[in-house]
Amino acid sequence: MTLCVIPARGGSKRIPRKNIRTFLGKPMIAWSISAAIEAQCFDRIVVSTDDAEIAELAAQMGVEVPFLRCAELSDDKTPTARVIADAATRLAIPPATPVCCLYATAPFVQGSDLAEGLATLEREEARFVVAVTTFPFPIQRALRRSPQGAIEMIKQEHMLTRSQDLEETWHDAGQFYWAKAGDWANSGAGVLAQGAYGTVIERHRVQDIDTEEDWVRAELLMSVLNASMGRKGA
Repeated sequence: MTLCVIPARGGSKRIPRKNIRTFLGKPMIAWSISAAIEAQCFDRIVVSTDDAEIAELAAQMGVEVPFLRCAELSDDKTPTARVIADAATRLAIPPATPVCCLYATAPFVQGSDLAEGLATLEREEARFVVAVTTFPFPIQRALRRSPQGAIEMIKQEHMLTRSQDLEETWHDAGQFYWAKAGDWANSGAGVLAQGAYGTVIERHRVQDIDTEEDWVRAELLMSVLNASMGRKGA
């Protein structure tokens, strides 16, 4: 058995109603639900929400909303791992069951990405698998700014190092995470502290959506991708 949990609380401070706001013609969460269905690797797809409107929309799309999340796990400081562990507990999921956390604001994720994440979890016998992508610029040549406005390199030793000679670096793509139900319940310091493996996502399919500027950029990126693939919408 495999389970997908899409956490989607109703509150969002920076972008109100972000999880169901229309993104290129359909509610944001609908993109994640469609990808989960497309993946064909889940026995169950569940939305964990505290919001009746989100629950109704998810049910209309054919996925499960077997409970409403409690207020204690629905503020903006609640770790995602607690939400996934809560869902697994409520659904009586056995500890060895692969469980995917798929964010509701991941319109660029594809079903094949999710399936590859599961394959990596099983092939590597990993505790966690994280969607990752590369930084667009060497972080070893990052700058910092003083209160007076002056800039300087954080790593002075790389002042004259060529970019191509620096180690490639990666970051969490903020799209999905795989782990067994028991490991979600015992994630401790977090998934990246557990020797996680990565599923690589192309950089042009990664965009945090936390501000209005992020939203506009994401829609522009998706519009370009759609045009390049000869499609009008999802």
